[in-house]
Amino acid sequence: MRSLALAAVAAALAVGACATPTAYGPADARGAGGYSETRLERDRYRVTFAGNSVTSREQVEMALLLRAAELTVADGYDWFATVNRATDRDSRLVATPDPLSSRYSPFWSPYWRYWYGGAWRPFDPWGSDVDFRQIDRYEASAEILMGRGPKPAGDPNAFDAREVVANLGGRVTRPAG
Repeated sequence: MRSLALAAVAAALAVGACATPTAYGPADARGAGGYSETRLERDRYRVTFAGNSVTSREQVEMALLLRAAELTVADGYDWFATVNRATDRDSRLVATPDPLSSRYSPFWSPYWRYWYGGAWRPFDPWGSDVDFRQIDRYEASAEILMGRGPKPAGDPNAFDAREVVANLGGRVTRPAG
C-alpha cells in the first residue's frame, strides 16, 4: 500500500512537470488546441486559437493575431481589421485528495470511529484534506477583414499584417523539434 501511494505521488508530479503551453500550429481533430480558420468571403475569415490549461490568455490572443496576419499575407493583402473579437475562458475547479492527510495516507491513519446509523463510521478530527485548484482554458476568436494598401488610419482594430508577423512571430510557443 505504501509503495502504491508513493508511485501515485511520483506520477502526479511527473505529469505536472511535463505540462507545456499549446504550441502554435493547426488544431488537431482531437481538439487539443491550436489555430483554425474558415474563409467566409474572398477577403474575410473567422480565425480561432484554443489553448490548454497552461497557455495564458496573452499567448492565446497573440497566436490569434499572428494567424490572422499570416493568412492576410498569404492571400496577398497588406492589413487586416478585426470586426468581431472575443476571448472565452473555460474555468473549472478540481479537487484532489491530499495523499499525506490522515484520511488518505497509508503512513498515518488514526482509527477513530463513531457510531452512526447502526454502524461504526470513520472520524478524522482534522477534517478531510483536499486541495482545490482552478483550471482555466482560453479560446480566442475573431472575424477579420483584409485589405490592400496602407492600413486605415485611426482604426484601432486595424493591423499591418507584416508588422504583426515580425513582432509576434518569435513570441509564440512553437512545436518542439
